[in-house]
Amino acid sequence: MTGCPPISGREADIAAVMLTPRHVWANSAIDLERQRSGFACALHMHQPTVPAGTNNTLISHLQYMLDHPNEGDNHNAEPFAHCYRRLADLLPELINEGCSPRIMLDYSGNLLWGIEQMGRGDIRDALHHLACDPLMQGHVEWLGTFWSHAVAPSTPIPDLKLQISAWQQQFAACFGNAALERVKGFSPPEMALPNHPDTLFEFIKALKQAGYQWLLVQEHSVERMDGSPLPRSQCFIPNQLLARNSRGEEISMTALIKTQGSDTKLVGQMQPYYEALGCERQRLGDVELPSLVSQIADGENGGVMMNEFPEAFRQANRHIRDNPNGTVAINGSEYLESLERNGVNRHHFPTIQAVQQHRLWQELDNNSTAKGMEEIISKLRADDTSFSMEGASWTNDLSWVEGYANVLGPMNQLSAQFHALFDTSVAADHTTTGTRAYQEALLHVLLLETSCFRYWGQGTWTDYAQEIYRRGEELLNQRTETTPAS
Repeated sequence: MTGCPPISGREADIAAVMLTPRHVWANSAIDLERQRSGFACALHMHQPTVPAGTNNTLISHLQYMLDHPNEGDNHNAEPFAHCYRRLADLLPELINEGCSPRIMLDYSGNLLWGIEQMGRGDIRDALHHLACDPLMQGHVEWLGTFWSHAVAPSTPIPDLKLQISAWQQQFAACFGNAALERVKGFSPPEMALPNHPDTLFEFIKALKQAGYQWLLVQEHSVERMDGSPLPRSQCFIPNQLLARNSRGEEISMTALIKTQGSDTKLVGQMQPYYEALGCERQRLGDVELPSLVSQIADGENGGVMMNEFPEAFRQANRHIRDNPNGTVAINGSEYLESLERNGVNRHHFPTIQAVQQHRLWQELDNNSTAKGMEEIISKLRADDTSFSMEGASWTNDLSWVEGYANVLGPMNQLSAQFHALFDTSVAADHTTTGTRAYQEALLHVLLLETSCFRYWGQGTWTDYAQEIYRRGEELLNQRTETTPAS
């Protein structure tokens, strides 16, 4: 293993940045009072870290693709690399043409580290321009995410905050604290939202403690408080996602709703813009606001994103420039901050909850316990096979749990061993979290939680997971052997 990514050791410094009240879109030129609608597009970029380098060292899968061009779709490695950097050319081009483009970017920590590992200065410099240039900051919004693209519903609860913190530290190391303080929204990998009440509560709590102010959620992963699906119009306004745990504690967070499914053609062909053209302003009580169509897609996967997106993006932005019609491109935080300046805040937004929670709450009384909740969940599952507390993501036909005991078991075991060894002495103390031993162990815990090891089925990818587990366990065992008994 050649070095560790910057994933721990700066917890206090990062908290000081993220927990400071901040309005980063105060200079936005968009006046929402004059707009009918807007659209917010995000591009998600990710490459996992795999033990597949020389002597099975940890490398970016992008590097593996470059080294093995004749396997599968690996010939797309360089086109993917181009996708990771091309916004640094595309946005200035449109700005120089008199357009006002917007884009939100979600890059996994794996990918940011992999770019550094590979020495890809071309990609690094392009991303630095997008994150740090004052002109670009008026057009680009970076979204936070989990460092290693973990699936929130099946990630060990103590690791949720570690994944969040690791990404923030990676991002700050790449682009600086000033760029990090502009990151206000969160993009869950795979759009996976926990619906188990205790997991969702801890997820939202971890996000808020890390300084995030809103998150993006998939339309069918949430429901109204009466259990009904969100009407289409409600998907085009901010909502308040309420989480209540088995102890009756409540916490909430603003959510923007990603509509429809996972088809990259939606962003690749700029469908959100064309849908927004047909939307009107909406009234919430005594306030009015423009509708917002929000969408995210892989930024590099598939022929549409690789080949068609740039021209579709140009056409949409030129159309807005040449045909001002009350529909604008706007980023998520820019939209929410502008609403706030106009007197519209979270207290106006309708309340929603994670899907299937209404059925659960109907069965529970106010004096329920964690044990009682699990008993009701088991009963509901036995009565109806469609009932699940595994969470919801961008696809309904893929389980992140079923059939993956050979990944989930080791994943939970390694996490438990890590916390048993470090948690009593850490307490966010950089003298521990900044050590090589802690960082190497944490790296393996985070990597084992990568969704890719459960997305591609049994075989090479689950073998990668087993190897990461083996190495992580070995590191922790070595640490245990050298730590004096208390």
